[in-house]
Amino acid sequence: MKNILNNVFLMAGICLGCLACDRNTIEPKAEMEENKKIVVYQVFTRLFGNTNSTNKPWGTMEENGIGKFSDFTDLALKEIKDLGVTHIWYTGIPHHAVIKDYTSYGISNDDPDVVKGRAGSPYAVKDYYQVNPDLAEDPAKRMEEFEALIKRTHRTGLKLIIDIVPNHIARNYEGKNNPTGVMDFGAQDDTSVEYSKNNNFYYILGESFKVPQPNNEYKPLGGEKHPLADGVFDEYPAKWTGNGSRKSQPDFNDWYETVKINYGIKPDGSKDFPELPPQFMEADYKEHHEFWKDKDVPDSWKKFKDIALFWIKKGVDGFRFDMAEMVPVEFWSYMNSAIKMEKPDAFLLAEIYNPREYRNYIHLGKMDYLYDKVELYDTLKNIMQGRGSTDHLIQIQQGLSDIGQHMLHFLENHDEQRIASPEFVGKADIAKPAAVLSATIDQAPMMIYFGQEVGEPGAEEAGFGSPSRTSIFDYIGVPHHQRWMNNGKFDGGQLTDLEKSLRDFYKKLLNFTISSPALAGNYAEIHSFNRENTEWYNDKVFSYVRWSQDQKLIIITNFDKNDSFGFDLQLPASLVSAWGMKDGEYDLEEKLYGKAKAKLYLENGHAKIRVDLKPLESWILELK
Repeated sequence: MKNILNNVFLMAGICLGCLACDRNTIEPKAEMEENKKIVVYQVFTRLFGNTNSTNKPWGTMEENGIGKFSDFTDLALKEIKDLGVTHIWYTGIPHHAVIKDYTSYGISNDDPDVVKGRAGSPYAVKDYYQVNPDLAEDPAKRMEEFEALIKRTHRTGLKLIIDIVPNHIARNYEGKNNPTGVMDFGAQDDTSVEYSKNNNFYYILGESFKVPQPNNEYKPLGGEKHPLADGVFDEYPAKWTGNGSRKSQPDFNDWYETVKINYGIKPDGSKDFPELPPQFMEADYKEHHEFWKDKDVPDSWKKFKDIALFWIKKGVDGFRFDMAEMVPVEFWSYMNSAIKMEKPDAFLLAEIYNPREYRNYIHLGKMDYLYDKVELYDTLKNIMQGRGSTDHLIQIQQGLSDIGQHMLHFLENHDEQRIASPEFVGKADIAKPAAVLSATIDQAPMMIYFGQEVGEPGAEEAGFGSPSRTSIFDYIGVPHHQRWMNNGKFDGGQLTDLEKSLRDFYKKLLNFTISSPALAGNYAEIHSFNRENTEWYNDKVFSYVRWSQDQKLIIITNFDKNDSFGFDLQLPASLVSAWGMKDGEYDLEEKLYGKAKAKLYLENGHAKIRVDLKPLESWILELK
């Protein structure tokens, strides 16, 4: 019984020192079936291939340039894969509201009063059965061009995911490309009632939509004259706004460019659909799929299931689901089980920020992965900014021990500030310890955002919004990334030495991540043991071990940007026993850069490693 308890506590990341006091061994847990971690590369598709450096605020496509599907050449994709990437997330694929005139292609113009930026938000989707015309060399063949990109991506050995945004759609949604038999959103709604189970929208009866009052002297398109920019958008009766606002004139900070989808949640919050029995927390996707076969579900559920299956059949390998927790978990069970029936290895990632709901969305909603934003990302950001202690990491990993493999780690994405921006930490190198930790602390996937690997600061005044985040609303060039792109050579030929060094760091780290069997295996933190027992060890460093049958790693990282730290790192006796080590001297090979030389000395079951870490330095030590 004690051995079993030791294993439970070890996996939870609780102090190994306590276990060492009991002198009990630790039994290893089973490893993942696929002995390989996942690394996701998020790329904002319209920005990736743009070589134009004009960067005029509110600039047009012609002035500021744009990237296309065709910019993801075989060479570009190979370089992304060689960075240590397994999956690429193409952000901004479905046709969303844009300002450019595409009426000659049968597409209606969008109103700048309900479009954010000149290029538009990728999260205000206008047609779910088509792709963004901006991204095609020939807009008339835009779907064919995306299908060709799918083939190139797979040929390179990468899997690809795209966004689905089920909580809301563009105010000017027009399904011009619906498959036969598919009715448009709202086409069959009863607009005489606020709510009906099979309505796709919620209605504000007797009121017309009013464009929000702008903040800070905001003007659409920066004040440029446009025939539709008149402060009016015709919508009667007004619909609830995407973030849930029930006002006919939403606030400027609301998601006013979108309308909320009705999933059978009544205005009083009660559910108008069956709930899953409690035992379905343990059921697999096949059982979930069987459960819904004879159930009467809201029309919006069916529409989004059909949308997801449409893209799966196109060859997409999975989805990133926007604001997943704003949609009932039962819907996710319904849709995700249908996706898995079609493609069992589909990659399903949810943007979610409520830790209390994590297990529901994994077990009931059948999500593969959730954003680890609120806990790990936020804590690492505080540490990088000098406002937090590494001691806080112990409780995070302990609290997620049963679902840690389902949490996706990141330090940048399109919603978050660029690390190198002054608003974050102002220098990309400061994130190196956090990157090592995020990539290696557990079995979870790691994600990086394009440009992160070369220190992109997001400093452009693009138009809608302010710097620190690379704009997702306007046509803009991404300078550091453009230097790596080097006019289509994708060889980093214009990068500075510091930028080359940073990319080399990420390349070494990520390639090690996807090849290490230990990182798909066991975890235990040794930080708390050393905090209690090791002189000079402190809360600016963090240490833990990862191991499998074939590999044993000791990982320690220094988050301090100014100070070096030296101490004799210790391994608890319980870990020594679990690893089956005998007294003696062991060589340790540093796997990140191979420069650090270290040895482990074990005497009478007491293990020590001399560690001397420079500022922001990390060691990934493999026991030989």
